[in-house]
Amino acid sequence: MNDHRNEPTLSDVSDWWATNISRIEPNRIDLRGRPVQDLIGSISFAGIIWLMLRGETATTGQEHLLEAALVASVDHGPHAPSIAVARMAATCGIGLNNAVATGVNLLGDVHGGAGEQCMTLLNDVRQRHSEGIDVASAAGMTVREWQDRSKYLPGFGHRFHTVDPRRDPLLGLVEQAVADGVVAGSYLRAATAIEQVLADGRTRPVPINIDGCTAVIYAELGFPPPLARGLFVLSRSVGILAHAWEETGQGRRNKGPMPPSILPTFDDGSRHDGS
Repeated sequence: MNDHRNEPTLSDVSDWWATNISRIEPNRIDLRGRPVQDLIGSISFAGIIWLMLRGETATTGQEHLLEAALVASVDHGPHAPSIAVARMAATCGIGLNNAVATGVNLLGDVHGGAGEQCMTLLNDVRQRHSEGIDVASAAGMTVREWQDRSKYLPGFGHRFHTVDPRRDPLLGLVEQAVADGVVAGSYLRAATAIEQVLADGRTRPVPINIDGCTAVIYAELGFPPPLARGLFVLSRSVGILAHAWEETGQGRRNKGPMPPSILPTFDDGSRHDGS
């Protein structure tokens, strides 16, 4: 049986990877329509991230706010799984790029996804508020709805910090951006309303954490929720790289999660049989 399909044309092949992000030709590199030679030395790394993702140039205020969020999330020490596993990988002879990739691959729904989830939470509050419900009541209704599904509320509380030291400077920058007309402030109001709901009747508050703060910033800047995780990956990759590089200089081989002198507990089940 003959196959009468037309042979692919040159246009078919070139259209296969059609993109509006970059144009690469001999002696030409354009990023979002801007010659790379015009960008080098004239735009910051945060600015180029904005340009590549959004296809437009950020204002000074937008760039400043995005950069603050990226800086705040770069590292949280080797007890963070993505950092720990990158350090272990760096001692296994797989190369620095593989160690970084190992750490990045741990950034999932639980470790690394809270910012994206928090943006959805904030959107729920804003949706109720847009229907005529005051923001405090909208926050209360949304928190109860989310807590019916899970005791964990993304973007609030921290297992390590009673108050995340990144909270005040980040939210302070958002407040200033609202005052300057850079962002509208609706996500900030939703987040602080949730924070108040969680604090009511408690002696120990449940403040916004880094995931909540960056969720506020990325949402105020107009990024969709999935990009919150992507931006967190970009930020945390800096810390992962730094830790992996440091580990390569310490001379360890096959580093495990515990020092060799400490053995994991052997559990034969007797501790759980009720005896």
